Amino acid sequence: MQLPALFAALQQSRRVGFTAQKLRGDLIAGLTVGIIAIPLAMALAIAVGVAPQHGLYTILIAAPLIALTGGSRFNVSGPTAAFVVILLPITHKFGIGGLLLCTSMAGMILLAMGLLRAGKLIEFIPYPVTLGFTAGIGIVIATLQIKDLLGLSLPRQPQHYLDQLNLLAHSLPSLQPGDLLVGAACLAVLIIWPRWVPRIPAHLIALAAGALLGLLLERFNLPVATLGERFSYVLDGVSHPGIPPFLPDFAWPWQLPGADGKPLELSFQLIRQLLAPAFAIAMLGAIESLLCAVVADGMTGSKHDPNAELMGQGLGNLIAPLFGGITATAAIARSAANIRAGAFSPFAAITHAGVVLLAILLLAPLFSYLPMAAMAALLLMVAWNMSEPAHVLHTLRIAPRSDVLVLLTCLLLTVIFDMVLAVSVGLLLAAGIFIKRMSDLTDTAALPKHFHQALDNLPGQVLAYAIRGPLFFGAAEKALSVLRRLNPEVKVVIVEMSAVPMLDMTALAALENLLHDYQRQDIGLILVGTSANVRLKLRRAGMHLEGARLAYRSNLQQARVKALQWLELPAEELVAEQSGTGT
Repeated sequence: MQLPALFAALQQSRRVGFTAQKLRGDLIAGLTVGIIAIPLAMALAIAVGVAPQHGLYTILIAAPLIALTGGSRFNVSGPTAAFVVILLPITHKFGIGGLLLCTSMAGMILLAMGLLRAGKLIEFIPYPVTLGFTAGIGIVIATLQIKDLLGLSLPRQPQHYLDQLNLLAHSLPSLQPGDLLVGAACLAVLIIWPRWVPRIPAHLIALAAGALLGLLLERFNLPVATLGERFSYVLDGVSHPGIPPFLPDFAWPWQLPGADGKPLELSFQLIRQLLAPAFAIAMLGAIESLLCAVVADGMTGSKHDPNAELMGQGLGNLIAPLFGGITATAAIARSAANIRAGAFSPFAAITHAGVVLLAILLLAPLFSYLPMAAMAALLLMVAWNMSEPAHVLHTLRIAPRSDVLVLLTCLLLTVIFDMVLAVSVGLLLAAGIFIKRMSDLTDTAALPKHFHQALDNLPGQVLAYAIRGPLFFGAAEKALSVLRRLNPEVKVVIVEMSAVPMLDMTALAALENLLHDYQRQDIGLILVGTSANVRLKLRRAGMHLEGARLAYRSNLQQARVKALQWLELPAEELVAEQSGTGT
């Protein structure tokens, strides 16, 4: 088996033709996307329950590694909002150590998916399932931001969505006017600014305005919670507010604190507990990354390598946690901005990681002044864009009822329970609906006399049927049950099967039972027009010319002759039939 090629995107860039001018476009695009990614990475890290620097470390390590080894020239990887609903419960239960260990396990799964060439399998996930859980994730993320947006004091962090709503409602008396004003101002800027000056990222203006407004409100004795108040780091035994202005150290995930603040103990039990969420992370990462690559291909006319992209994502998520990085995947919004800014090769994503590096080393102290309400407002806009309410409503209006059912089921289960359950149930529901639709395409009907001249003047002891559609477990019994409802005088059944493209083991078993029933009743079965593949499966299943009561014929004329032979018609009539067919 040939292994997927690493560095596929890099090799593609070289084949297309890499020039100094295109490198300049990469540098400009990387600078643009880097500026966009910095606040988003910190906000998303906070949303999953860890310190904001872990979001920056993710970009610093995972983004260039994925860009170099992956299969898309334009994908920009880093923390994304889709993972919040998966990662936050892991952080609550296992701490930062458990989260990073789970991410590394997901990286191994993604690597295995790439090696097994599973990139194409992602295409089989139905669109209503994807739209349903992404919309549900957007609702959950938006709900999680209400606390910081309003400055609420929650006595605990509820695990379930309905509990969250109930606790938020009871905590409304703790609302802080300063946080509310900053959050509302930032939301207004995020909504209005793109209409005025679309070239300058709205979230940068919103965060700057939020920081200035927060400082102003502090002068009027209206406290505003900031990133520096919420997070701190220790250097030489001294605690400092904000994020550390230095690079991360190497550390095994299990050496980091768990939920109880003590280092994790690596054990089989811990691996077993993290295996299910690791699979969920890997599947979501694969879906989002490959979907992003498809969008990028549509914008640029390029073609990505899905298996190489999975391997790149696997390497990034395997190694980044060793340096404090959380889960990374390709981000559609950042990748689109990368393309619009003039990117040509993976060097744009590498440049954007370099911008993050400079921000960590030079600007870290300034991040302490960012209001938490401003970060919450930023994530609210991310959640709104992710949920695509207008698109969801449009889909609900035009989609078939069965697809609407799948979409709403995935959405509600994502919100009320979790994404893993939502996707599992959604896929099962979609598969069931698909099986029902396919079974409806398969039917068995009696052939009328005018269908073919060979059916003219057939004795009443001979019946002719046609099966149309695939004979599989969802349709076999329904299709073959028609062939069991026969009059006692029937001695030969002709079944035209040229429109049967395939049959599975269930269909083989049903056909075998039908043949045994016919043998007990002394009824002959003639299969007409079976494809070579279908006939081979039937013969392998042992359905040969048993007792001269099973026959295969190419067309209906030959089947007519065989049926008359079985009925032992007078010789002169049989000769006439044979002379008519040339046999």
